[in-house]
Amino acid sequence: MQTAVIMPLRALNPAVIRDLQEKYPEAEMHIVMAGAPDEATPMNEERFWNIISLLDWSKEGNDDAVIEPAVRELSRLPESAILSFYDLLSEKLYLLDGRQYAEHSVLDDESISSDLFLYARCSVVANGRDFYEEVLKNPPAFPKDLYFEAMLDIPERAWFRKTGNQMEHLPKYIYETGFNPNGWGADTITL
Repeated sequence: MQTAVIMPLRALNPAVIRDLQEKYPEAEMHIVMAGAPDEATPMNEERFWNIISLLDWSKEGNDDAVIEPAVRELSRLPESAILSFYDLLSEKLYLLDGRQYAEHSVLDDESISSDLFLYARCSVVANGRDFYEEVLKNPPAFPKDLYFEAMLDIPERAWFRKTGNQMEHLPKYIYETGFNPNGWGADTITL
């Protein structure tokens, strides 16, 4: 017969251990840490989008507060996961770097700067997986005049919180405007 003993870890002290040893002298103990971060799971698409879903839009107007839950969760993960998150973010932004998206990101009578187009792409990612995938396959769905620069701060803040150091990692993709040749073609980029 097996007996399950469930208690908070903070309740496990020498007296409790002695009591368990007396009651179950031949028992083996297996400890399962419920609620501990799953550090063994690598960063993948699912985990990336789960972190993005933590953005707190009830704090809209205070970008630091909006990204805080995502920064907090990402900083709990291993350093390798933070770097992988940054790589995935760079890939998402890179894939949206193209003329067909830029043309739909502004009102008809406006032009857009390279920086603003990057921040517009950030807003697409910040709005979640379904929205991102819809815009990726349907450029006219790109939102007009919507920007979220703070998206770029998430991996760097998580890294600093985790390590106490500035991030020196170059992401897998260059996501600055104009670096995706498939999105712009061989001609000169004019924004």
